[in-house]
Amino acid sequence: MNRYDIIRYAGGDKPVDLLLTHANIINVFSGEITEGSIAIAGGWIVGIGEYPSKAVRNMSGRLVAPGFIDPHVHIESSMTSVSQFARAVVPHGTTTVVADPHEIANVLGTFGIEYMLQSAEHQPMNIYYALSSCVPATSMETSGARLEAVDLIPLMSHDRIVALAEMMNYPGVIYGDQDVHSKIRLARQYRKRVEGHSPGLSGKALNAYIGSGISSDHECTTAKEAREKLMAGMHIFIRQGTDARNLQDLLPIISARTFHRAMWCTDDRDPHDLLTEGHIDALVRDAIVSGVDPIQAIQMATINSAEYFGLHHLGAIAPGRQADIVVFSDLNALKIEQVYYRGEIVAENSAMSHGIPVPDTLALPRSMKVILKTLDFSIPLAGDRIRVIEIVPDQVTTRSMIAAPTVFQDVLISDPDRDLLKIAVIERHIGSGNIGKGFVRGFGIKQGAIASSVAHDSHNIIVVGTNDDEMKAAVKAVVLMGGGLAVVSGGRPIAKLSLPIAGLMSPEPVHVIREHIDRLLIGAREIGSTLKNPFMTLSFLSLPVIPELKITDMGLVDVGRFQIVPLFV
Repeated sequence: MNRYDIIRYAGGDKPVDLLLTHANIINVFSGEITEGSIAIAGGWIVGIGEYPSKAVRNMSGRLVAPGFIDPHVHIESSMTSVSQFARAVVPHGTTTVVADPHEIANVLGTFGIEYMLQSAEHQPMNIYYALSSCVPATSMETSGARLEAVDLIPLMSHDRIVALAEMMNYPGVIYGDQDVHSKIRLARQYRKRVEGHSPGLSGKALNAYIGSGISSDHECTTAKEAREKLMAGMHIFIRQGTDARNLQDLLPIISARTFHRAMWCTDDRDPHDLLTEGHIDALVRDAIVSGVDPIQAIQMATINSAEYFGLHHLGAIAPGRQADIVVFSDLNALKIEQVYYRGEIVAENSAMSHGIPVPDTLALPRSMKVILKTLDFSIPLAGDRIRVIEIVPDQVTTRSMIAAPTVFQDVLISDPDRDLLKIAVIERHIGSGNIGKGFVRGFGIKQGAIASSVAHDSHNIIVVGTNDDEMKAAVKAVVLMGGGLAVVSGGRPIAKLSLPIAGLMSPEPVHVIREHIDRLLIGAREIGSTLKNPFMTLSFLSLPVIPELKITDMGLVDVGRFQIVPLFV
């Protein structure tokens, strides 16, 4: 509907399609709650007040707010397709996401991004994207594609592209990498936001990073870090994902003077948490319970993100805004009862409305180029001290520790009694045969192995296990599925999940995927894992831009030094 039509409806010249009466409207501009009616025509809010209408719906005094917005999410982390992701989050009140298709871009390049753009069409929510900036994240891993600035030009003008996604290569920003800065200049030329990713960056290095034009960060883990970045001009995305939960630690930065510079985001949230905790509604709910002003919490879930990305047709209940609305009864115990998208009810009482079709999407090629018979996880003895990745529970960061290896017949082996397990990353995109090998502490596995083709950010196959044969069996299970997750014990899979879409996603509904994941988690516990979600933890151990020690198909990466380091010290 064009603006002229909106003006005619707003002036009362024509009866509107729907009038929501007796609503307690949360005004995200003034921070007030006012009783009134909402006039909707052609999927747009055309006025607040009494209007002639074709249909009337009584809100009976319930609270009405704008639909929630997630400003930074990786849809692939839900392990389901775009269509099924939408059907998982819409009942929780999320009507808009800004997603970074970084995961599939690392596997399939621009074809993967185009797949995600096409998949966003005809969904019961708004799906925008931030264009992946770091494919691969670094030169210290093998990805399925390499996207340079010139590759992004044809995509930058797309209506669904609203930003350049998280610039993880902060050394490249600070030290003047030409391709990194070409991408930043390209985004600014197209008037797009440039998203940040700078865990722990501080002082002059942070100043240089922000000075390049980067305007946000979602990696803060302490209030001190967030406050420094906030005071330097950054917008802070407060993240509460599955593995990285920063909300409670960052609540001290929220005040009447700062909340307008902060937003809630999920980043990576798995099917179990989507279904049991929720999406952005869970963050709003937790914030309110923790003492954040309820209206401010909702502003951080709506108008802040809309204004940040220049989505001026979203984020508020006001004339000229898209009629994306959530309805609930209790501000202090938020539970979404109805969700409207473009003026139509798309979800009610925690379930999608009937009759909403699932759009068709493009077919994707298989992406498993691993020669199983050549797998070799052996590590010859070459010293008496080794670097070990130490897991930090509930965080994507790790520690780097030094330990004595366990040796048998001049080769290094896993030692479950010491919780010292062999870990490996196997390149799967071009069949190079690369295998990065190392050791990790914190899984607690006593027998068997687990493996996954979800391994940020290049998504090679990552495996950890108690011996080489079990690790080979786990990798074989993943390859034969065309990608996925597997738990192996006694040389055979005891639980698995097939992810045939680029080795990252399944076309199944989220609740079906959760059932498979529940079986995987049970299987992982049966072989001794002590982690809440060992697969989520495993998936981040190959991300060479999050401190301190990680592993890729090229070997161990010291993130602080930003270089590959030997296993033996």
